[in-house]
This record gives sequence, structure tokens and C-alpha cells, in this order.
Amino acid sequence: MARDTPVQNSTAADATQTLPNLVTIVGRGVPSNFEISVDGDLEMLADDPVAEGTVVSGGVAEGAIDVGVQRFRFSGQMANVRLVDWNGNEAADSASVPTVHVEYGSTQR
Repeated sequence: MARDTPVQNSTAADATQTLPNLVTIVGRGVPSNFEISVDGDLEMLADDPVAEGTVVSGGVAEGAIDVGVQRFRFSGQMANVRLVDWNGNEAADSASVPTVHVEYGSTQR
């Protein structure tokens, strides 16, 4: 009788190794939209990204934020960040857009 190979569940430690980098988007209390893209894989650290108003597809995430924090783990390098406030003003022209923090080799979850 052949034995089955046991299935190992993915853990947060596994995600930290395969997606070693972290990007954090912090809302400033003003409804804003964001788009981030990486040249590797991207995964949102949330139980339900749709409930957060965020769509993740491949290495791109698009979403909305006004307050709170949204975090993503990724591999590769950050390729692009676009931030727009509720009036359509981009980051350079608006102090209301969210802040973005990128940490390469982060062990945070």
C-alpha cells in the first residue's frame, strides 16, 4: 500500500520567505485611491481584500482607503506607486493622500 505525501499548510513564516518585502499604506482620513505594482508576486495581508475595497491581480493592487492601514507582502522590487485623493489630485499635489512605507526583507506580519 502506497503512502500519501502529507500536505503541509502554508504559514505566515512561509509567506515571509517567499514574499520577503512589505508595503504599508496608511490612510490620512481623506478618501483616496491607490495603485501599487511590483515586478514579482503580491499578496494582501487581509482576511477579505474585497471588504477592504482592494483588488489584487498578479503583481498589481488597486484600492481605496480613508483611515486605517492596508499591508501587502511582495517579492521582487516595487515598480510603481500611484496615489490620488478624492479630488483627483495626485500625491505631489495633495497632502491628503495616504503615506506609503516599503520595507525590503521585512519580518513583520
